[in-house]
Amino acid sequence: MMLSGWGNYPRVDCAVLRPRDTEQVMDTIGARSTLIARGAGRSYGDAALNRAATVVVTRLNRIASFDPSSGVVTCEAGTTLDELIEVFLPRGWFPWVTPGTRFVTVGGAIASDVHGKNHHLDGTFGRHVISIDLALADGSVVRCSDNENPDLFAATQGGMGLTGVILRATFRLRPVETDLVVQDTTRTQNLSETLHALEDASESTYSVAWIDCLARGPALGRGVVYRGEHATLGDLLPDRGGRAYGTAPIRSRTVPASPPSFALNRYSMGALNAVYYRRAKTGRALVSYQTFFYPLDALLHWNRIYGRQGFVQHQCVLPLASCAEALRELLTMIAARGTGSFLAVLKLCGEAARGPLSFPFRGYTLALDFQATAGNFSLLTELGRGRGGPWRAPLPGQGRPRWGRAPARRLPAPR
Repeated sequence: MMLSGWGNYPRVDCAVLRPRDTEQVMDTIGARSTLIARGAGRSYGDAALNRAATVVVTRLNRIASFDPSSGVVTCEAGTTLDELIEVFLPRGWFPWVTPGTRFVTVGGAIASDVHGKNHHLDGTFGRHVISIDLALADGSVVRCSDNENPDLFAATQGGMGLTGVILRATFRLRPVETDLVVQDTTRTQNLSETLHALEDASESTYSVAWIDCLARGPALGRGVVYRGEHATLGDLLPDRGGRAYGTAPIRSRTVPASPPSFALNRYSMGALNAVYYRRAKTGRALVSYQTFFYPLDALLHWNRIYGRQGFVQHQCVLPLASCAEALRELLTMIAARGTGSFLAVLKLCGEAARGPLSFPFRGYTLALDFQATAGNFSLLTELGRGRGGPWRAPLPGQGRPRWGRAPARRLPAPR
């Protein structure tokens, strides 16, 4: 069947297998010379696509154990953060690290070593993983932790499935008193103000900035900075009646179909950015965890907004010493092209992850989405210059991008 990542680009005809349990995963490994594991399909690019065998593990979603005194949970790799939150948030526990969607699997969160709005303090998802059960290419299953197979444990975090198939994981959840977040919102006038606001928010548990990447001149880098803390029982409003975990689910809407590609242009994107910037309510507010952590989950299939040709995400990490100059250069190039993204997110990252293949290190990370067009691939190449040479991206229809390639052959078993 035709598969793609969350960006709907590229699309690849893959042989899809959906094992029901660990035994079927092992049978698949034994019968195939090449395969890649796939979770909920929320990665970008071709990170979880393999023509010969793409093993979708979402049916492996059983929770094996939970320690209510420590918040340590063991579950299968296909369990989503949404499923964990539904079970454990009413009991006072929340994922220690979460990306911008709750519809990712635990296996995918480890393989991508995802980070969220608290990387500057709490690091990546992998920092809170205690152990992993990993199926290797030779048909064996090994336990990986800091004490058992530590090198393999580290390489699997951010390894994008290249070390094997994650079967189950044991990791820590965060204790919380309520399902609400105290959110502070600041609107900034330019890049300098945005960076200062994020620096001021570095002691907050969560911080993130939305950037208007089409703003130019004196307004270059203007944005909206959000800070957050898990609300305590003392923060509850009187109309809550003292209920710590009573937030009603947000009613999601669905994007029914992809709009024509010409609908997203300099003018429509500029108008959307201007409206979002001006309507941001500054000050402090008590908001639901869905609103703070997962605003886009309220719009199902929002990836269709970028049109049938799909989109790609550009994300980079810039060292603290040179981030202001580099961000100014990147945003100037994007604004000049007029093809910027509505989803432009700037976050402060802390210490580098322990996985050698993981992404973030100390600095600022900027993530932007671009329609998969010839012009934008040319822009991506320009954005990559000066950081180890140009990033060579093929034009649509001229082959697959060089990032996120699935393994071409079975990997040898680690010794």
